[in-house]
Amino acid sequence: MNLLGSLKYLVALDEHKHFGRAAQACHITQPALSNALRAMEKEFGCAVVLRGRSYVGLTPEGVRVLDSARRMLREHERLRQDLDSGADDPRGALRIGCIPTAMPIAARFAARLQARHAGITPAVLSLSSPEIEAGLENLSLDLGLGYTDRLRTQGLHLRVVPQYTEHYFLVRRRKAERPAEPPPPFGPAISWAEAARLPLCLLTPDMHNRTLVDGAFATAGVVVQPVMETNSIVTLALGAANGVVCSVMPGALVAAFRDQHGLNSLDVIGEDNVTFETDYPHTDSTWPHSREIAQKMMGHLDPAVQYKILRGNAIRMLSLDIT
Repeated sequence: MNLLGSLKYLVALDEHKHFGRAAQACHITQPALSNALRAMEKEFGCAVVLRGRSYVGLTPEGVRVLDSARRMLREHERLRQDLDSGADDPRGALRIGCIPTAMPIAARFAARLQARHAGITPAVLSLSSPEIEAGLENLSLDLGLGYTDRLRTQGLHLRVVPQYTEHYFLVRRRKAERPAEPPPPFGPAISWAEAARLPLCLLTPDMHNRTLVDGAFATAGVVVQPVMETNSIVTLALGAANGVVCSVMPGALVAAFRDQHGLNSLDVIGEDNVTFETDYPHTDSTWPHSREIAQKMMGHLDPAVQYKILRGNAIRMLSLDIT
């Protein structure tokens, strides 16, 4: 019996809750998966899987085997990656769970990590806060990007490395004089009480971000009644862009949706009005890979336009005494 193979099948069965889908995920037939699990039960001398007409669940002994299976498979993968990697050439898969509102940050981190270490294959998964916490606990995730305040309230014992403080922005549609008018600059600050009087589109109450937003409104002494709710980040942004509703969005999302406009609208904005930022020395800086990132973003542009965006416009705007 291939014990590691059987443990892998057990983990897949727990994940998919279905013999056929678990077998498909493991690239084997359903009878082969069932036979491997029965052989494992014979090896351990106890029932592991509760069977009926379909998958029912795991026995108490099966739950214990599942916990050990995750640890063993995790250690096996770590050993394999360690043996495949050199001191300066890490290799292997990296599973990153991320709450939807922080996906721009996770995507940027994964892309830059892969650019620096070509042997690493990141997998960025959009998950709810409970799913991330469960994944970190059962070792199905390597990293999680979520809200640290939940760890205190949920009593979880995980290593926490704070990355940034989330700020919120009110996003609303502005009537444009031209169809592709560039996004406006940030407007003056607005209080939470003032925002509560606007027609708001907010995330659904089951999402932790909504809990934080409702808490901010409550601190301001108001109860918000949104006119529209969604569990989709894209809908949250597009609702404000295409309708009369407003949205309360984290800064990472606001920046992501605004950044999409620049290079795609050079003909409207004008090549003399765009600059490239590296944001050094902040944690989301493009340094030390600014050249590679700029090449990927603007390599298709005329060299003269590249010069303006990367250097010339900033020199002119700041009246720098350099050439």
